[in-house]
Amino acid sequence: MITARTPVGYRRALRIAAALLGIATSLGACMHTDEVASTTSSIPDDYRLRHPIAIQEANRSVVIFVGRARGGLSAEQRADVMGLAQVWLQESTGAIVADVPVGTPNARAAADAFREARSLLSAAGVPPHGIVMHNYRPSDPRQMATLRLSYPKITAVAGPCGLWPDDLGPSIKDRGYLENKPYYNFGCAYQRNMAAMIDNPADLVQPRPETPAYAPRRAEGFEKYRKGTSTATEYPDADKAKLSDTGK
Repeated sequence: MITARTPVGYRRALRIAAALLGIATSLGACMHTDEVASTTSSIPDDYRLRHPIAIQEANRSVVIFVGRARGGLSAEQRADVMGLAQVWLQESTGAIVADVPVGTPNARAAADAFREARSLLSAAGVPPHGIVMHNYRPSDPRQMATLRLSYPKITAVAGPCGLWPDDLGPSIKDRGYLENKPYYNFGCAYQRNMAAMIDNPADLVQPRPETPAYAPRRAEGFEKYRKGTSTATEYPDADKAKLSDTGK
């Protein structure tokens, strides 16, 4: 039986349904916002965490240009080979690989240069099994074939740099701009340059052990302290090297 109260109850049911739909929509928007926030927070703000310095194995190479009519090495090239041998004894993690070209106009001269380089490496202390020869053919015939000496070593690297996932300008799509955060590539060049300047990558992980103290100098300081005299070092000839009396 239809009564006069039916339209009122119907409108009330519609209002309740609309309210429930609004609550569900707002909850869905909150969940979406939380999801975006969690994705954004996964990118660290600290450039040291966003572009970390990694320790890995990489090659160190010396490239020797050899002409077609000259065999052997020049004075500068011999110095490069001797320098390579000295650092190889300290930091290498593998053998020295010599890439010698074949089938090129300077192939014979490159072979003579390799024989001289191998003699220099052996004289510097590199054992025979520490030198491996590898023949190659240049992919581009217009490019000059070179003699390349390389070996693996532990090195510090960072990057790659130049990644721009977001726009630097004001944009509603750039979450970092809206939240006043540094752009993604910030600090990458600094980390890469810092990694290139590190002499011993192990210093990033652990400190070096202390060297032994200089016992004669320490004994002299203790003796002055025992006598009650000044332990400071005096340099009577220090003023003789000055070129100006400004500041006196």
